Amino acid sequence: MAKSMGKKHEDLDVSLDRFLDEDEFPLDKIDEEESEEEFEDVDLTAEPEEVDPVEQLQAEVAQLKDRLIRTLADTENLRKRAERDRRDAEQYGGQKLARDLLSVNDNMKRALETVTDEQREANKGLIEGIELTQRELLSAFASHKIVPVTPAVGDKFDPNIHQAMFEAPFPDVKAGHILQVMNEGFMIGDRLLRPAQVGVSSGGGS
Repeated sequence: MAKSMGKKHEDLDVSLDRFLDEDEFPLDKIDEEESEEEFEDVDLTAEPEEVDPVEQLQAEVAQLKDRLIRTLADTENLRKRAERDRRDAEQYGGQKLARDLLSVNDNMKRALETVTDEQREANKGLIEGIELTQRELLSAFASHKIVPVTPAVGDKFDPNIHQAMFEAPFPDVKAGHILQVMNEGFMIGDRLLRPAQVGVSSGGGS
C-alpha cells in the first residue's frame, strides 16, 4: 500500500511540473496580451479641444440679440392689443345701454306718428317737447357713432342688416326686395346694434 501511495505522489509532482513549465504555459505572455487588449483603445496623450473665446462670445451675442428681438416683438403686440381693447371699450362699451334705449326712441317715434293735426294744435307745447327729446336722443346716439339703418321700399333685402319679419307675394316689388319697413335698425360703429325689421316680397302673385 505504501508503494501505491508513493506512485500517486510521483504522478502529482509530474502534473504540477507541467503546469509550472513556462515553455508550455508562458504566463508573462498571457499577462502582456491581456494588458494590450485592455489599453489598446486608450490614448493618454490626446489633448482636450480648445474653444475659441471669440466664437463663443459671438454665439452668446447672437443668442441675446434673438431674445431681445423676440421680447420687443411681444411688447409691441401687447401694446397694440391693449390699444385695440381700449378703443373697443370706448366705442362699444355702452352697447347694451344703447340697445335698451332704442325702445325709448321707438316709442317716441310711434307716439308722434299717431298724433293728428287736431291733437298737435291742441297740445302744441307737449308735442314739440316730445319731438325735441327725440332729436336730442338721436343726437346723443350720433355722438357715440350710433346711426340708424333705414331701408326704403324696393331696396334689396340684405340679411346682414335686415331682419325679415314676413314674406308675401307682391306684384309691384321684385322677389327678394323690401315691400314694407316695420322698424328701423341701428349700427354702432361697424357693428350691427339692431337689424331693420322688414317685410320681403316673394314676387308676383299666382
